[in-house]
Amino acid sequence: MDPARRLILITPVFVALAPLAIPVPAQAQYSHDAQAVIARARAASGGTAWNTLRGWHETGTDGAAAYERWIDPLRYGMRVEMHEGAGGGPPVVRGFNGAGEWGISPAGQQTGTGDAGRLATARTEDFYGVYGFLYASRFDAHGRLVGEKRAGGRNFDVVLVEPWRAAARELWFDRSTGLLGRMIERDGARTLTVELSDYRKVGPLKVAFRFVSSDGPEGAARVRQIRTLDFAPADRAMFSLPAQP
Repeated sequence: MDPARRLILITPVFVALAPLAIPVPAQAQYSHDAQAVIARARAASGGTAWNTLRGWHETGTDGAAAYERWIDPLRYGMRVEMHEGAGGGPPVVRGFNGAGEWGISPAGQQTGTGDAGRLATARTEDFYGVYGFLYASRFDAHGRLVGEKRAGGRNFDVVLVEPWRAAARELWFDRSTGLLGRMIERDGARTLTVELSDYRKVGPLKVAFRFVSSDGPEGAARVRQIRTLDFAPADRAMFSLPAQP
């Protein structure tokens, strides 16, 4: 069989939803001073233990909703199940397999799209959700040191990270602990600020359990609180849209 035809036959159908969003090999480029700050953050939160992760699974609350999220720390892959209100019924499901973004409504309606904006949003959540900036050679991204800044009585080393086809963010690392304390994403007149706190030890890693997001002085803060976190690997199939019956 012709090799090209064989590739088409074995490639998951869902990849066709986003033919222009196929991941490229990681070619991360961080400046030397940015690498030094990130290396300190890595050491403060687990060091080489980050290399042992094969999965990321968390439960918690996001605003008033309960959620469960799986992320693949080896390559792009994410699934989020959100239960609004009192729960008990089917969740709203969102997924991203690195090539396409999709969703399933509580009624079971499936949607898949190759929309560049939605893909960028999913890739952004995936990258920062699994601390992708700590893997300089795994996820394609650029980073440079912005400088030292002060806020809330603390000093921070600020690194601007720009993942491939995802939102750039300023990462504020506390100079006293080395840990990430804040992320800032600027999109025109809109500025999203995420404050990280409640750092806890989970196995060999030390990670934030509380995230407070706001998009301006007039916007209401949204709190995401992790309740449980484990590093069990997930079946890659769960990151792709299930086949219709």
